[in-house]
Amino acid sequence: MKMNAIRYYAPENIKYEQIDVKEPQEGEILVKVMAALTCGTDVKTYHRGHPVLIKETPSGFGHEFSGIVEKVGEGVDKFKPGDRVVAANTAPCMGCYHCRIGEYNLCENLEFLNGAYADYITIPKQIASINTYKIPDHLSFEEAAFVEPLANVVHGIERTEIKPGQSVGIIGTGPIGLMLARLAKLKGGKVIVAGRNSMKLDLAKNFAGVDHIIDLNLEPDPDTAFKFHTIEGQGLDVAIEAVGLPEIWERMFRMVRKGGTVHLFGGCKSGTSVNIDTRRLHYDEVRVIGVFHHTPKYVKQALDLIASGQVDVKQLITHRMILKDLEKAIKMHKGGETLKILISPERK
Repeated sequence: MKMNAIRYYAPENIKYEQIDVKEPQEGEILVKVMAALTCGTDVKTYHRGHPVLIKETPSGFGHEFSGIVEKVGEGVDKFKPGDRVVAANTAPCMGCYHCRIGEYNLCENLEFLNGAYADYITIPKQIASINTYKIPDHLSFEEAAFVEPLANVVHGIERTEIKPGQSVGIIGTGPIGLMLARLAKLKGGKVIVAGRNSMKLDLAKNFAGVDHIIDLNLEPDPDTAFKFHTIEGQGLDVAIEAVGLPEIWERMFRMVRKGGTVHLFGGCKSGTSVNIDTRRLHYDEVRVIGVFHHTPKYVKQALDLIASGQVDVKQLITHRMILKDLEKAIKMHKGGETLKILISPERK
């Protein structure tokens, strides 16, 4: 059986091709992709490759998706053809040192899944077994496709330990920044978001329900602007960076109060260094955390949050395009013209 798929060959070299569908082996499931989403990680991978996601070329591309089970491999009894499912893009091995102590996101043998930009995707045994879920009947495929990115955010917010009434400042109004803002509100935080894009700032209010918006076109000094919305101008209880730029990482330490938390959520380019005032860490007891990826627990929580209507992810889809136009979609995403683009395979 043949299918249409986007294949990754090299940075800025992807091709829309017809290739063979990979039949499911023992423990695997073959899924007909019904919805896939663009992602900032895919944009970065398109431009510069990725040492983990793209280990050999040509490779499948894309990892946020949902679909319908087409076939199951031998030994699969959790799913059957016709089931509506969403899968995470990884699964821990459950046997290494980090898995044994419950740090599943740091698994030494984390299995990655790529290839959502296609008519079909074959889900490996480990992911099919422990990190694939049936979609509730009332939930659309496009909503379910948000489970993977939201799972990262759920992990980050849980680790940040936001208390009701605390001031939470977020720099970054992309899909991740907006989802961080929404979950911070659900935790009872007083949420302040800073950014420059008017469309995204509007969503910060309508999607996330934030308390205050800082338009950096009008208020270029976010340090002062954030502190204005805190008790006695002391600074933020929690400052979250959701951009992934070293200069903004450094800036976050100037916004947080003594005893506050700096959460560096946005990943910088490998090998990047930052300068931090050690006085803030030691004498001001500023807590610093970085949170990577997700675990099966947070994937399931993300699905539940979407299914319950607490996170209305549909608002984050700003464009809809077909599979063969993915390269155009990636460039639009990078240019800030959009938030999430829904990619749909062409069905005859």
